[in-house]
Amino acid sequence: MIATSAPDVEELETELLLSAVARRYGYDFRQYAAASLKRRLRRAMQEEEVATLSALQERLLHDPRALGRFVSTLSVHVTGMFRDPQVYKAIRHRVVPTLRTWPFVRIWHAGCSTGEEVYSLAVVLREEGLLERCRIYATDLSEELLETARRGVYPLRAMREYTAAYHQAGGQADFSEYYRADATHAILREDLRRHVVFSQHNLVSDGSFNEFHLILCRNVMIYFDKALRDRVHELLYESQVMFGVLVLGTRETLRFTPYVDRYEALDDALRIYRRVR
Repeated sequence: MIATSAPDVEELETELLLSAVARRYGYDFRQYAAASLKRRLRRAMQEEEVATLSALQERLLHDPRALGRFVSTLSVHVTGMFRDPQVYKAIRHRVVPTLRTWPFVRIWHAGCSTGEEVYSLAVVLREEGLLERCRIYATDLSEELLETARRGVYPLRAMREYTAAYHQAGGQADFSEYYRADATHAILREDLRRHVVFSQHNLVSDGSFNEFHLILCRNVMIYFDKALRDRVHELLYESQVMFGVLVLGTRETLRFTPYVDRYEALDDALRIYRRVR
């Protein structure tokens, strides 16, 4: 009998765990980038207090609550209001004029995490007089993250940082007008939340569900391998109206994808593109 080394066992356990989760629940993480996936699996093991990936697999298959925690851990949720303020400034000055040309604007924010960036966009649209004729569809893989997003309640201690980012993004108002505060939390205004529909969507396996004038998919695909990135780019392209705008993360690009010649750059440095084919 040939002995199996520890790294080989870990690789086999990873393969079995991801296949089991995909077959049992439909969440497919098998095309996530290996290094990021390994870190997140280790974090999931720590959270569930198990010593091996096999033990984690057993927990996930028999405890639906553990699955929710697992999906949240493997989902991308590094976020904040007006994250990358220059992107929101560019949306305000370069994208909003295009959006004004349509009588009603459908927006898809894919991989919305806990919602801070969705509400940041809503603030920009409100200040530009567009929010009343916009519908923002904000989606994520994790139902736990979506529930936080729906509430629109965030730590009050973060508001100073968010206020600074808001002004860097071109905001001119008193940012405190957009939320009410209690002792520890900031609760965003209802008129921001009522234009947003939060729902679960899996970029790995789910298809297009509408045609959108603006799509934001920022800092999500950096965690995917090339095959999955190409599949998601196909989905985004199929979901976009002609002359619609696509906003990617600043570490992402259309280069080296099959769709690079289907768009023109509105701001290549900030990864803002308009579909032209």
